[in-house]
Amino acid sequence: MTRATTTRQYGKQSKKSKAERMFAELVQSPIREPPAKQDAKPIDDQVGPLTQRLSDIQLQESPKRPRKTKKTAKKDVSTVVGEPEALDVIELNGDSVVKALKAAPIGEDVPATKVHALEDKVDIDQRGDHPHENEIQTPEADAKTGAEESVSTRAEEADLRVLTWGDVCPPGDQIVKIAEASSAEVYRITNKRGTSIIKAIRLPSPIKALTKAQVTSGLVDEEPHSEGDVNSELQISEWLADIPGFAVYKERYIVQGKTTRELLETHQVVQKRMKREDPGRAQYYPSPSRYLDDTKFLVVELGDAGKPLEDWQLDSVDQLWDILLLEAIALARAEEVAMFEHRDLHEGNLCVKQARPPRRRDPKADGFFGYSGLEITILDYGLSRAEDLTCDDSAPIVYDLERDLSLFTSTYNPQCKVYRQMRSFLLRADRDWLPPEAHHVPYAKGIDGPLSWDAYVPYTNVLWLAYAYEYMVDHFQGNKRELAKFKKETAELWKYLNPDAPKDVPSFGCAADVACFALEAGWIREDQLLGASASLIDREDSIIVSRNAPDAEASPRRPRRGRGS
Repeated sequence: MTRATTTRQYGKQSKKSKAERMFAELVQSPIREPPAKQDAKPIDDQVGPLTQRLSDIQLQESPKRPRKTKKTAKKDVSTVVGEPEALDVIELNGDSVVKALKAAPIGEDVPATKVHALEDKVDIDQRGDHPHENEIQTPEADAKTGAEESVSTRAEEADLRVLTWGDVCPPGDQIVKIAEASSAEVYRITNKRGTSIIKAIRLPSPIKALTKAQVTSGLVDEEPHSEGDVNSELQISEWLADIPGFAVYKERYIVQGKTTRELLETHQVVQKRMKREDPGRAQYYPSPSRYLDDTKFLVVELGDAGKPLEDWQLDSVDQLWDILLLEAIALARAEEVAMFEHRDLHEGNLCVKQARPPRRRDPKADGFFGYSGLEITILDYGLSRAEDLTCDDSAPIVYDLERDLSLFTSTYNPQCKVYRQMRSFLLRADRDWLPPEAHHVPYAKGIDGPLSWDAYVPYTNVLWLAYAYEYMVDHFQGNKRELAKFKKETAELWKYLNPDAPKDVPSFGCAADVACFALEAGWIREDQLLGASASLIDREDSIIVSRNAPDAEASPRRPRRGRGS
């Protein structure tokens, strides 16, 4: 049961709580080497005055705190929670807690779960997937066909293995398409060496033109991605790879050439399923049947993350507690390690895996955390923002969302509301959310000048946590009484998490605030933190080998852990 508390007071803290100090000390990644010298340098030169204003945890006239420097950014956690007068705060030994919070999720690792076979057998659609006839060549297709790679791109590729799709998934192995991210298609590969997730990012290279029938049906190709976009996302993934709750990096390589039957079939299965569930949904990623000998992908291989939340059956409140708290803790760590904002954390980019058997919770025991046996993995940093806090003069890595305002004007998907909330907050620094028609001017002038996504605004992570909370409550399929109890237990949390709360209600300012709230409320117990394994995240090998390698079956190439270069 949750500990009884009096009404919390919100505003500037007179001193840090135990929960804050715990999270302030978890910033050093488990295997990251500290730099030889770290001189404190204010980050105000790199982020604008808007960030300075948004760093305040009270959205309505709360006292201002001084901005962090890059040194103090690792030593302080901004929080919405004031010093409560009668709050039973968890008392923990600092060194032990630091050790526990750096560790992997609670419990021991288990072998990756086996992937399910393809949902059903799909015959190849000769008309849509083999466009040998009636091809039309558009200027856009001409541009794709004639695209030339830069010298730097070729130099980058020269350091990577070059494989075929037959190498990635030879006959007998399993490949299942599980998601479409902002810049890549995501597949699960299973073979006798294990299970991996791969993200296939199309590089500038030729593909077959759309047929007349495909153009008429409204197919639109996802554009290939530039070297800068690809490398930015990979750099962020390297910074986060050592944090529990983020994808475990294995290797990256170039995959070139035509499709295989296995790849084509899983693509068709997913497209047909999506069409059944959402008839108005357009297909953006080109059919693998259109790949040519020179079609190239940068493929990033990651550890098995499980199923996207959208494909996971939520049937117990223990799952709701663990997914929400694990997501908050992972984002809190990433905020402190890399000033990270995900900016696209919908149900397709949050994966869930049954790592251990669930345990029955004693109703008389304190805490709600760790009973479901689930682990979560946050994927897809294509729209994210982060920076290297070990380097004094580093600029943030940021995807400029102003490049495509349809992200904010669309009302097709529920998550589009969160995109508008993020942009509205950047413009106004309050929760007066602007409607879709108000987002048609790129780089619009906000409270501190033209809008810039460079600013560090961790409140965006709070918006996505609120989105996850609402999504799970709306899609819960278990006992309705248990769900009502969960909503009652989390009513105070939701009061400060809800982006549509009354304007006079304060809000959490970052994911670390949410994590601190959970600790101080007693939802995460001391023994759970201290009982977590203190070992480093396991290093994982690539399971993909080239069939042309003489010793391929004996010893697959072992990648450098978490460095991806």
